[in-house]
Amino acid sequence: MAKSYVKFEVSPELAGKAYELVQIASTTGKVRRGTNEATKSIERGVAKIVVIAENVEPEEIVMHLPEVCTEKGIPYIYVPDKKELGKYAGMNVQSAAVAIDDAGNGADLLKDIIANLPKKKAE
Repeated sequence: MAKSYVKFEVSPELAGKAYELVQIASTTGKVRRGTNEATKSIERGVAKIVVIAENVEPEEIVMHLPEVCTEKGIPYIYVPDKKELGKYAGMNVQSAAVAIDDAGNGADLLKDIIANLPKKKAE
């Protein structure tokens, strides 16, 4: 069953690009790991994109992120797995969300992902 905070479907190809961007940004740019750090980055307006895992329990942990991103005009994307997200962010633990403040060598990939984001479902 789809989570209530998931506002649109992301193709496996686009999710793969998001994981790749997180990995590149974590080594050559600046990444904020975890829901709290991602929220701070969004509220400060420095996040370029926010990556949210789809399999977060309880949902309330990340439920606010799409709304805050929309308010601040920051793009966001979903990836299937929080363990994979943590791994690509350079952590040995899972991560519910990641904010990319500086894409580093992944700047072109970031533009590509943002250009190909699916449209949000009607509320």
